[in-house]
Amino acid sequence: MHPQLTAGVLRFQRDVHPARAALFERLATTHRPGALFIGCSDARVIPELLTQSEPGELFVIRTAGNLVPAYGPRPDAVTAGIEYALTALGVTDVIVCGHSGCGAMTALATGEGLPGLPALAGWLDAAGPDGDRARAAAGTTGARIAALIRDNVATQLARFATHPSVARALARDAVTLHGWTHDIRTGAVDVLDPRGGTFTPLA
Repeated sequence: MHPQLTAGVLRFQRDVHPARAALFERLATTHRPGALFIGCSDARVIPELLTQSEPGELFVIRTAGNLVPAYGPRPDAVTAGIEYALTALGVTDVIVCGHSGCGAMTALATGEGLPGLPALAGWLDAAGPDGDRARAAAGTTGARIAALIRDNVATQLARFATHPSVARALARDAVTLHGWTHDIRTGAVDVLDPRGGTFTPLA
């Protein structure tokens, strides 16, 4: 194991956990997060850090490109996590969050392919947004990537709504869906307006 990881665990056990003992005592028997956060696996995007959430407040699903497969007959880990969050935990808010510099969206927007990564290429082909449309769009490569990152958030929210557990919660007005994009350099978060399909700064 990397020495930095070992040292981090030891610091957590020595300094962090004792200082938050009451919180962890409660969390040992209670799991009631208020929100489901679906984000990218990218190591630079930390949902709890971005939202300044305490342990136990977010149920997190992370996938390459923050992709959500449409519901299908064969169970998968993402579907299982969504079902558990909506049905068993009763989360009331769902956030799908894309981010600047996303490698998955960059690959789709540039069409450079993913040599040696057939599983990732298949994942993006099956669950990603329309990369062909992004490559055909006018503008610089950076602008096309940024547009695809936003488009991807809207695409994944639409796919998310195909899951039966989500549809049931939406029918009861028991959950609200949110689309975000996060700029790593500036820390800015933009929010999708579902009516107009535009993103505006989080207020």
